[in-house]
Amino acid sequence: MKATVVDLRYHMKDVLRALDRNENVSILYHGKVKGIITASRKTLCGEVTKHPFFNMSRKRTPVEKQMDALRGGRHRDL
Repeated sequence: MKATVVDLRYHMKDVLRALDRNENVSILYHGKVKGIITASRKTLCGEVTKHPFFNMSRKRTPVEKQMDALRGGRHRDL
């Protein structure tokens, strides 16, 4: 599917339907392709704790503790 910037604004539902059909959407700006949106082929994990990242370390630290370490100070400041 080809879509202009205006189509993205006013016809996003059609663009999303094309992505549901696993079509690539070429974004046109002044008649030239500026980018391509591809449909996601992978399903996302339902829970963050089931993500493979959390089983990589040898230490079995709780997920909440690992997430706090990753987020750092900006999360603690809230």
